[in-house]
Amino acid sequence: MPRSSPTGRRTGRPAVTSTRAILDAARGLIERDGVDRLTVRRLAAKMEIGTTTLYHHVQGREDLLVLLLDEYLGAVPRPALPTAPRERAVAAARVMRDALLACPWVAEVLTTDGFLGMLSDASVWVVDVILGAAIDGGCSEEEAVWLFRNIWYFTVGQILVLAHSQDATPEERAQRAGFAGRDPEALPHLASIGARWPSIAVRDTFEDGIRALVEAGIIDARS
Repeated sequence: MPRSSPTGRRTGRPAVTSTRAILDAARGLIERDGVDRLTVRRLAAKMEIGTTTLYHHVQGREDLLVLLLDEYLGAVPRPALPTAPRERAVAAARVMRDALLACPWVAEVLTTDGFLGMLSDASVWVVDVILGAAIDGGCSEEEAVWLFRNIWYFTVGQILVLAHSQDATPEERAQRAGFAGRDPEALPHLASIGARWPSIAVRDTFEDGIRALVEAGIIDARS
């Protein structure tokens, strides 16, 4: 613990106030206690500095999480991508989804309005790739943005559902969504599928969904 000097000032370990040290400490807190326990007050206490000192480097908890995710995404390797526009867009979307899924607390950040615009260039390369693929496929810049937004919402939706079901296996998640025993007169199609729903729903259809969005977006642009 820091000691008091004859002048009344604390001595011992000096306060560390670099952004690098703050991010490292925040990551340590998340890994130890989970993202729900991360607060500016707890982080300041862990670092033995005042909350005011932290606010010189980060605007708050949300800003801190964005900085952490920005750093993480900026280090994601860029794989070789297909040259065909549609396949390139699908592959880039898969890279984006897999990278975000690998960050266990990402759902906390994805609901931030304008999240992507807060990231650095190194973190949004996949956005540029998808836009470029759409434009190469015949989309205007406006249409490319619309296509990306649809891909983004589809991707975030899956991530949020999985994040809130992370303690369950894919089979358990599918089982919860079963429709066995439904009234065939009121819900003929659900009743017909019924108990087969879990075995059908367990399949990861992310790439199929992205491919459908890409196909529709590029075809519409050319029609």
